[in-house]
Parts: sequence; C-alpha cells; structure tokens
Amino acid sequence: MVVQRYGRRGGAWAVAAALMAGGCAGPEDSKPGGDPTTTVRGAAEVLTRAGTAKATTSMEMATGGTRVTIRGEGGYDFRRRTGSLQIVLPKDAAGADGHRPITELLAPGALYMKNRGAGVPADKWVRVDTTTLDDGNLVTGGATDPAAAAELLRGAQRVTYVGEVDLAGVKVSHYRGVADIAVAARAASPQVRGSLAAAAKGFAKDAVPFDAYLDAEGRLRKVRHQFTFANKGRTVAVASTTLLYGFGTPVVVRLPSRADIYAGKITV
Repeated sequence: MVVQRYGRRGGAWAVAAALMAGGCAGPEDSKPGGDPTTTVRGAAEVLTRAGTAKATTSMEMATGGTRVTIRGEGGYDFRRRTGSLQIVLPKDAAGADGHRPITELLAPGALYMKNRGAGVPADKWVRVDTTTLDDGNLVTGGATDPAAAAELLRGAQRVTYVGEVDLAGVKVSHYRGVADIAVAARAASPQVRGSLAAAAKGFAKDAVPFDAYLDAEGRLRKVRHQFTFANKGRTVAVASTTLLYGFGTPVVVRLPSRADIYAGKITV
C-alpha cells in the first residue's frame, strides 16, 4: 500500500491501494431545531434507534500533490454494530484497475477484509483488531466505520447551524463544528469506545473538523470528517464522507469462521 504507517502499537494506516505507485441526548433534544451541539451529539443515539441503513462511503487522500479516492457501498446495523462494505480502490497511474474490490465486514473491535492482496490467499479473510490501530479504523480500511463516524460526533464542539439543504430529495439540516476524539471516546457506546480510545492516542491532534447533515427525525444522513496525520514526515489530509439512506433495510452480516481467517504473514 502506498500509505502504510506502523505506529508504536503496530497499527497500520492503509488509505490507498497498493498498486497506486459529550454524552447522549434525549429523543427531543436530538431533533433538528434545538441546540446545535446537543443535536449533533445525539445523532449516534438516533441511529441506534433507527436500526439499519444502507451506506456509501468516500475517502479522499491528498499528499505530495497526489490525490486518490476510495469508494465503498453496503449496509450497516447500528444496533448490532455490524456492517458490510464493498471497497473499490483507485485505478493505477496508467488508468487500469489496480485491485479487485475488497469486501469488508465491520464488527465491534474488529475489521475483516477479503481480497486484501499483499500475499493473502483469495479465499481467506484478514482480521484486524481495530483497538490496536493508531487511528481506531477511522481511515485504515479505506472507509470510516459508520458507527465510529456517528459516535465521533459525541465529541462535537463549537457547533453552528449552517442552514437547510436538499440532499437527494430529502430536506436536511447542515451543521458544522469540530469533534474532539478523546471526548467522543469517553462518551461513546461500549462497542465503539475501544477503537475511538485508540484513535485519541494515535492522532497528532484530537480536533477533527466535520460537516453533519441531519433529517427532520434527527437521523444522520451525511457526515464528512477532515482528518490529518503525519506519515514519514509529511502531513496527510484525509476527507472521509459517509452517506446513510434506506433506513430499515435488512442488513445481514455473517462473520467468517476461524478456519477462514488467514494466519500467515502479510507482505507490504
């Protein structure tokens, strides 16, 4: 992978393809129209009540004058904290597809990847403990875990209401602010707390600028986080966007058995 960073606890930041050269809010407080900070901090709780949703993701990375974009699509269960995404990696410099889509399964404290490459057999999965990653899987998998994206808003600060906009035919309220990773980790749901706590220690700065879009029921429809980190002396900017829609759509996630998980060495 072109951007791979091994931190002090062994976590890897894999943002591009190898072939590229506060507390819970109550139901009323979390609906748009109230205090902006309280509303945004309550978004994760509202999603838990909503249950499931379809999701699309986009992760843009810029470093050294090069910009790459990784896209994903799938679904997420906010009650079970499990989801599935198909991650499409960027084309190589010649314009050819550089890698088969990666299937990612998301679970509390874990990320499973198939078609990972890097010496992993095609029929095997790779399991990553997200609580050991320097970023808590906010950027490692090429897509921010939808639950982590929402739970990060529990640390929202300096929130302002920007206005009402149309998002794919739905009227949503646009909020802008900064999320404190450490604050979010302390307030996060137990299933997500470990990963966010790891991110709070791994990022150079706890403050993450965001734009969040909530519908009339207080459900998070879109969130864009602006992450920055140092990689080999360079500052890398990563913009991660998560879109949620199709609430109530069944999401079935079957985690691989131990026999299907690759236990060998992964080449860089």
